[in-house]
Amino acid sequence: MHPDRPERGFSTTEFEARTARAQRRMAQDNLAGLLLMTEPELRYFSGFDTLFWQSPTRPWFLFVPVQGKPIAVIPEIGAALMRRSWLDDIRTWRAPTPDDDGISLLTELLTPISQAGGVVGVMKGHETHLRMPLGDWERLLAALPGLRIGDATGLVQGLRMVKSEAEIEKLSFICTIGSATFARVPDLVAEGMPLEEVFRAFRREALAQGADGAPYVVGAADQGGYADVISPPSRTPLRAGDILMLDTGLTWDGYFCDFDRNWAIGQAEDPARRAYDVLWRATEAGIAAARPGTTCRDLFQAMARVIAEIDESGGDIGRLGHGLGMQLTEQPSHAAFDTTVLTENMVITLEPSLSYGSGLMMVHEENIVVTPEGGHLLTQRASPELPVI
Repeated sequence: MHPDRPERGFSTTEFEARTARAQRRMAQDNLAGLLLMTEPELRYFSGFDTLFWQSPTRPWFLFVPVQGKPIAVIPEIGAALMRRSWLDDIRTWRAPTPDDDGISLLTELLTPISQAGGVVGVMKGHETHLRMPLGDWERLLAALPGLRIGDATGLVQGLRMVKSEAEIEKLSFICTIGSATFARVPDLVAEGMPLEEVFRAFRREALAQGADGAPYVVGAADQGGYADVISPPSRTPLRAGDILMLDTGLTWDGYFCDFDRNWAIGQAEDPARRAYDVLWRATEAGIAAARPGTTCRDLFQAMARVIAEIDESGGDIGRLGHGLGMQLTEQPSHAAFDTTVLTENMVITLEPSLSYGSGLMMVHEENIVVTPEGGHLLTQRASPELPVI
């Protein structure tokens, strides 16, 4: 066991503080409450943490009123776990019941707001989805003719972007586990090893290092570089001259790390060495720029200027990093379109990428927390030169 392992879960005061911040924003926006349906948002306000979200069978609801504690409207199968949370008002139904999967309970809960012509916030924007049947949503609104629906995307995502000290402690811990796992890769892989075996060895090592899970492990290996970064592994064995990349999202207590590493197998050719050097220095530029008051666009441009030494497009992926927390990728995006202003204690990835050679690409990624002095690394910084296995 790691001696610096944080305590699992959060204190009640953590959830009280999150709810109070949301309620202040709701009051400013004239919202009577928030109706939340997706896993990270329910977990953020309640602490309800379960892998049962993998099943699409049942909807789950949490209502955060403008005053008072959140109210859970959930299938009975989750009642025992939800009762361990800080919530008191937990309303359940026997699910699945396709004819009425919580709709009557929600109607009863929201009727006073509907009768008053009030506004309930729902997440409508980018990186959100309605995690309930559209037909049920339409039936709910038909039963609440006076209810108005506002967009709470900015409110909720804005709260989640800035991490508490307790969240940062968990993120730092899983990044430490990820860094220790990557450090073992040269001992785990060798020329001739099939790529899918590399992936399996990496997952085993991550669990041995203390990760709760390794739900995201992708990568590639090919001569002089790779052409994409999201493919599943093949049985192709590693060859001398390959560039191997592994990108992982490991989890601990519901929080992710998300970073990658590159290695050359046997020897590294100059084009790959140069691409790696440019990306390493682009990441340095991002670390230096990641201060409160900097916009995500500014951060993107700081990295893109270095990338332009090789790739004038500044990277074609669309963004050069993102937020990090309970999800592998969160808002904001480090992209030309995103003018989100960085604030202290945002946890983000820096993920510059570039194209080189004949259809090859390379990606480099680190995880940092925004501080007045610039980005503070949560990951163990990659070697400044392309390592060779």
